[in-house]
Amino acid sequence: MALWCGVGGGNFASSMSNISTFFPKRLQGTALGLNAGLGNFGVTSMQIVIPLVMTVGLFGAFGGDPMTLVKDSGWIFGKIKAGTPTWIQNAGFAWLLSLIPLSVLCFFGMNNLKTVSPDIGGTIGAFLKIIWLYTLSFVPAGIGLYLYLPGPSGLGLLNMWVAMPLIIAGTLLVLKLTAFGTMKEGIAKQFEIFRNKHTWSMTLLYIVTFGSFIGFSMALPLSIKVIFGISHVADAAGVMQHTLNNPNGPAVLAYVWIGPFVGALIRPVGGWIADKVGGSIVTQIISAVMVVASAAVGYVMLLAYRSATPEQYFVVFMLLFVLLFAASGIGNGSTFRTIGVIFDRTQAGPVLGWTSAVAAYGAFIAPVGDRRPDPGRDAGACDVRLCRVLRPLLNWWFYLRPNAYVKNP
Repeated sequence: MALWCGVGGGNFASSMSNISTFFPKRLQGTALGLNAGLGNFGVTSMQIVIPLVMTVGLFGAFGGDPMTLVKDSGWIFGKIKAGTPTWIQNAGFAWLLSLIPLSVLCFFGMNNLKTVSPDIGGTIGAFLKIIWLYTLSFVPAGIGLYLYLPGPSGLGLLNMWVAMPLIIAGTLLVLKLTAFGTMKEGIAKQFEIFRNKHTWSMTLLYIVTFGSFIGFSMALPLSIKVIFGISHVADAAGVMQHTLNNPNGPAVLAYVWIGPFVGALIRPVGGWIADKVGGSIVTQIISAVMVVASAAVGYVMLLAYRSATPEQYFVVFMLLFVLLFAASGIGNGSTFRTIGVIFDRTQAGPVLGWTSAVAAYGAFIAPVGDRRPDPGRDAGACDVRLCRVLRPLLNWWFYLRPNAYVKNP
């Protein structure tokens, strides 16, 4: 299931690549920001809709029998009490209501620019090629996960920082070696982006914005539950214990949607501003905001993690986290603009696809950082805190210094 969810992420990357070819350079930030912003509303939609549809017999007899909710849960409009009939299977079935009609609309309504993809062939043939490539890409992903995951699911031989690059490199190698016919020529052209230094600089810059956005989306509910849902008290020996349930803790699902909603909503604004004043200057300002906000939210979480009444820090925590989401959303839009301006039409699409795909690992990095023994110490900046500090230096060197390679694209 996780691998097929990755296919959905791949569709996002391909949509960014496709849409960039339809707009001139002066509108790249706005167009790509709109596409990505609307696309990432899926995170908020999931957090709002899924808890609701799980409490309703939406599909009648076709949806199966309900189970009884064992513990209290909640959503944006309040608490869902224990004992409520719950159709947990609706969490998957509900998406059919949108996916089926959207698939039909996409099949008959979406177009490719012949100037970019002149030899796409028939639609069915193109689908078969895509399925072939996706199937092959599952092989290195599966092997990498097996080597990374601890037993009994895997061997636990590799750590995260080794497994992820190996999976990426293995996937690229498999695609290059197994491509045939027109696919081989197309992949060879796309691989040319790796010879361009701007591909690597923009990948690092985008990891911090888009990677932070989806990483925050997963880290926020975990942080609310682990830090504010528990009373942190010392035992008789003076050792802090983190096992006592906090009766005044906030309902996770009542708040968790706010950050992703703000981040997705403001992304087109970031792209529009970048179109007006330049992408790199916006990225530089946002980088500074994220560094300060990350340090601040980490400090607040540290205080809460050492308090018997962590809820007293919750409002400040949420405000800082929303600021991080907003900053990452604006940074997403400005980075899109920069990529669209630096690269020509033949390379902008592949670079957008590559950077958005690699940056998706932020969803994995941030929550892993939050599972350390002291979440309050690490959760604010997580495992990408060094990247956030280095990002303004990288952005300045490539795009803002007096002799920059490209000036404020």
